[in-house]
Amino acid sequence: MANPLRGGLIVAALIFLFDQLSKYWITGPIALPDRTSIELLPIFRLIFVPNHGVSMGFLTAGSPLERWLLVILTAAIAVGVFVWLWREKNRAEAFALGLILGGALGNIVDRVRLGYVVDFLNLHFGAWSPFFVFNLADAAISIGVALLVLRALLTRDSPAPTESINEKA
Repeated sequence: MANPLRGGLIVAALIFLFDQLSKYWITGPIALPDRTSIELLPIFRLIFVPNHGVSMGFLTAGSPLERWLLVILTAAIAVGVFVWLWREKNRAEAFALGLILGGALGNIVDRVRLGYVVDFLNLHFGAWSPFFVFNLADAAISIGVALLVLRALLTRDSPAPTESINEKA
């Protein structure tokens, strides 16, 4: 039987690696910051957005102090996810936690290195964009959280055995 911790850490490492490689590719060889956007499909484009906040623009860091407070906050959350992963015995939940941890680490590295998170993926339908511009780390975090929520809603632990009145007598 596979070790859930090891599996989760492998998932986290792969997400981190692919996230950082995609951001390097977008900001380096493709030079997306120098372009307006690149339309890949009628519903999908690449567009560079430096994200100084967290998900959906919340907690925007407008100063160096706010930036580092945001780094500390997100690092604390990542540590909490790591501790949960360390204790997790279920492989499916360890996989979801690995997605979240890898994504969090990718975005933390951006914030430390650049002062913002590199976002560049945009799903759109004409002028309507149902999602904000995001990156692979954001997608991994969202998928990981969705998997945890679905598992919580759709699975039930077997109830703990209870003492019957006859057993006490």
